[in-house]
Amino acid sequence: MQWLVYLVLGFLAYLPHRSQGNSIIQKGFSFIKGTFLVNILTLFIIRWGFGKTDILLETSYQHPDFLLAYIGIGFGLIALSIFFKHFDPNWKKVGDPIVNSTNKWRIVFTWLALMAASFLVIFTVWFIEYFGKLTPEQFLFNLSSPIKGTAEDANHHIYTSVILAWVVSGIGFYYLLTTRNILTFGQRQLSALGAWLTSKRRTLFVSLSAVVLGLGFTVWQLKLVSVARAYLDKSTYIADNYVDPRNVTLTFPTKKRNLIHIYLESVENSFFDVANGGHVATNLMPEMLQLAKEGITFSHNDSMGGPYQTYGSSWSVASMVNMGNGVPLKVAMGGNSYGKSGFFLPGIYGIGDLLADKGYEQTIMFGADADFGGLTTYFKSHGNFNIWDVKHARDKGYIPQDYNVWWGFEDDKLFEFAKEEITRLANTGKPFNFTMETADTHFPDGYLSKNAPTPHDLQYANVIAYSSSEAYKFIRWIQEQPFYEDTVIVVTGDHLSMDKKFFESFDPSYHRTVLNFILNSSVETTHTTNRGYSPVDFFPTILASMGVEIEGERLGLGTNLFSEIPTLIERDGLELFDSELGKNSNFYNEEFVDEKGHTPFYQ
Repeated sequence: MQWLVYLVLGFLAYLPHRSQGNSIIQKGFSFIKGTFLVNILTLFIIRWGFGKTDILLETSYQHPDFLLAYIGIGFGLIALSIFFKHFDPNWKKVGDPIVNSTNKWRIVFTWLALMAASFLVIFTVWFIEYFGKLTPEQFLFNLSSPIKGTAEDANHHIYTSVILAWVVSGIGFYYLLTTRNILTFGQRQLSALGAWLTSKRRTLFVSLSAVVLGLGFTVWQLKLVSVARAYLDKSTYIADNYVDPRNVTLTFPTKKRNLIHIYLESVENSFFDVANGGHVATNLMPEMLQLAKEGITFSHNDSMGGPYQTYGSSWSVASMVNMGNGVPLKVAMGGNSYGKSGFFLPGIYGIGDLLADKGYEQTIMFGADADFGGLTTYFKSHGNFNIWDVKHARDKGYIPQDYNVWWGFEDDKLFEFAKEEITRLANTGKPFNFTMETADTHFPDGYLSKNAPTPHDLQYANVIAYSSSEAYKFIRWIQEQPFYEDTVIVVTGDHLSMDKKFFESFDPSYHRTVLNFILNSSVETTHTTNRGYSPVDFFPTILASMGVEIEGERLGLGTNLFSEIPTLIERDGLELFDSELGKNSNFYNEEFVDEKGHTPFYQ
């Protein structure tokens, strides 16, 4: 149906011009040109005029409303062009070509420059709109690590946003450069840019101006100057403060405790109501608030708060590296990559490595593809985790082979599958470490399960509320199991949400932090409020909650929050700590990233 609609509109667009050219080749070119123009402009109007993003999906053309709208807009464009062509005497002057052998290459050169500049601008605007204002290190990490397993509509969104807008801009630039008159107003005429390109100097001026402005816009918006600074500025801060877990005495309790770490995608304390430290009128997560009050939560203030989101911790993979190893995830220097070559920070030693050496059975579970961001390599090479992801679910028959929703499969399925896997781990007779991450609350707008109620106006609010209730039921199930007596549950948001729409009305002075609490901890503390800490401090804190005694109370760059030892942020200040982590560290590159002397894990 989709291609039939395209061809029918193309034929209608071709009819008024069927007399142009005598040969079959000329008529065929006229048909192709008409088909392309009418459909690309129709797609553009529906995408940007009506905000429809599913314009390239076959299923959209099976809906009568969409189909009628598409045909109506396309037919309207054809009728408009026929009207101007046959009834407006000035229209014949529009489109009068000015290309000749003298200026042809100047026009081509300028068109290519304008296309390059427009791509930079369009891609940058889309990138920020779709991904949020990513930090420079996250931007470069995504370029240097595997990108398989992204949400199902990511590639579709690129085609319907970036590519579509770029193609339409290219059409506009073509007419801007190759027609004598763009518009006519009585006797007055608006001449095309191509008519002005009468010298190499003018051509060079227009072309360079376009490229420089486009490039400048991209550098400014994506903060690429900070990227350059990360390469050029050097610091010994990590080397001076890193505590290698392999050189510290760690004393485990006689009966080792199990660990369940639940990463809740993009879940913040701001989703609580104002009275409980949040920033919304109606508490979207009453269940999480109840659990947090039953356990231990560390806050930057007197209410529900959390860690500072510091350099190299602001996306999912980075948060796992921070909390599991006590180090930030920095831009790989010297050509190394994360996961692509079978290595992922081969020199670090974190919770996964430590618990594997202590005989723990370990599983990492996602509803997405664990290959995304190199996570398969990371978890296999740092603890030999069982990888339970969407590929595993398909291979083992939990979901059909062709099943693909959002990033893989929904969180309500994930929680049910997790119960089975945790039960299996508990029955192995070994202490276990089960880690999982949800995905439905990922931006933009989240994924709203068909089982979710919708009491709120915004989809994201409904997604958050449903995710909270499902996580609550899952945690209550864990607490009812016989193994819970010897199990610590750690619940953290992985990073601040990157959703744009939901936070538009937020007071910019409100300090957003991720949710965090620990249930059934082996140790207690009264020093939980007004703490200055970051995700790296969870590394020793999680081990301490499992009853592990830590010599010196510090591991990696982190400090055990159950102790009275100040964190690096409390000692040095947030600004210095964050700034130093962002600088190039030879120690980090040589000790953690360098692949020499390590055995790769090949996916």
